[in-house]
Amino acid sequence: MEKIIIALDGHAGCGKSTTAKAVAKELNYVFIDTGAMYRAVTHNFLTNEVDIADINDVNKALSKISLKFVLNPSTGIGEVHVNGQNVEPFIRNMEITSRVSDVAAIKEVRVFCVKEQQTMGKDKGIVMDGRDIGTVVFPNAELKVFMTADVKVRAKRRLKEMESKGVSTSLEDVIADIENRDHIDSTRKESPLKKADDAVVVDTSGLTIEEQVASILKLAKAKIGA
Repeated sequence: MEKIIIALDGHAGCGKSTTAKAVAKELNYVFIDTGAMYRAVTHNFLTNEVDIADINDVNKALSKISLKFVLNPSTGIGEVHVNGQNVEPFIRNMEITSRVSDVAAIKEVRVFCVKEQQTMGKDKGIVMDGRDIGTVVFPNAELKVFMTADVKVRAKRRLKEMESKGVSTSLEDVIADIENRDHIDSTRKESPLKKADDAVVVDTSGLTIEEQVASILKLAKAKIGA
């Protein structure tokens, strides 16, 4: 059976990663969390006090970064490693969340990450989620989906996710952060968040995760011919 590339783009907090993981597992595909890559770079920049306004400093830092996804045998999910270190436990907090869009808007960072993503997908059989997968990373992906949802619904989901990981914050702060990220993602010069012309729109506001997964699996299997 021929393998395809499934590109899931969309707004922050609309369930892309959770859905993508489930779809990949069902199809026995590789899930690639591009958001984790940008979060990992952001964590590296903050840890090493990189001045993101200084392109020379940014390029110097990027030249020392090696990104890799390593399968966690206990969860069956790939976790992002930077220079051999698993940084997954450190990249989901509010500090990284509030800074990642600024880092991801830097042209040099996007070029670096896009090149890594394209290498990971050269053999197809992947589900990749992000902001510019169907428009920039894999414009020829066989299936492109653009996911969205009401901002309050997205904020409540993100808050629940953060609380489950022991991160304390308020709904108001999460809403403000998501609205800010939407603005930065949609208006940045480099690879802005936008729907690919041939993407299928899935509004997840009133859908459960199971319903989201089912709808995208149906689209995928129609493309694969399963």
